[in-house]
Amino acid sequence: MRIRQQQRDDSAESAMQAAHGERATSWEFAWLDGRPGEPSWSYPDLARNLTRRASALLDLDTGSGELLAELAPLPPHTVAVESWARNTPVARDRLAPFGVEVLTELPGGEEEFDLVLSRHGRLPADDICRLLRPGGRLLSQQVGSDDLAGLNEALGAPPPYHRQWTGETAAAALEQAGLDVIDVREERPSITFHDVASVVRQLRDLPWQIRDFTPERYAEALDRLDSYLRVHGELTVTAHRFLVQAVRR
Repeated sequence: MRIRQQQRDDSAESAMQAAHGERATSWEFAWLDGRPGEPSWSYPDLARNLTRRASALLDLDTGSGELLAELAPLPPHTVAVESWARNTPVARDRLAPFGVEVLTELPGGEEEFDLVLSRHGRLPADDICRLLRPGGRLLSQQVGSDDLAGLNEALGAPPPYHRQWTGETAAAALEQAGLDVIDVREERPSITFHDVASVVRQLRDLPWQIRDFTPERYAEALDRLDSYLRVHGELTVTAHRFLVQAVRR
């Protein structure tokens, strides 16, 4: 019993350290054992092919700019948007060598870009239609509303999203705004957690997953999950990703 209690105390300490550690400055979580399973398509490859043919590019919610930098060489006119204060200066520093302007709000003009990218960012259909030139292309990979719902269930938390967000609902919004949707793909790859610390880090860095989450508030649920993981070795839940491509009419 004393050994078991020590194991539980060690797990709690690891979880607390994860909770108070350095918060990520992007959406790339190298610390996670069971990283979110990637869908069968490669968003970077698709984006790179389109970028090569574009003359004016807008990247929505660029994060710290790491993916956009990987797509270089970039079109002569490339603008990125990042409104999270922690990410904005990092993105500016990373993208400055490429001549990329990083804004905190959407550009206010019309028909400025022939390519809009959004990976796990916003998908404001009306603004995208406004900013794209006729014949311009949108490529977006989105996180669907069922994402990691099993993790919420395991901790007795409410569902992560209160509205349905799927390839179908996104495509309908884009069509209504004035774009022709030419490709929709949707998959639910798996993600595996092996310890409570990984769960806490996931929830710390993605605060919308369980909006009232703190390790203290969910201490009992985390303790139950720790017991489960020690017996079964892992918890596997499903991510929810969809890809949409559209062209402005």
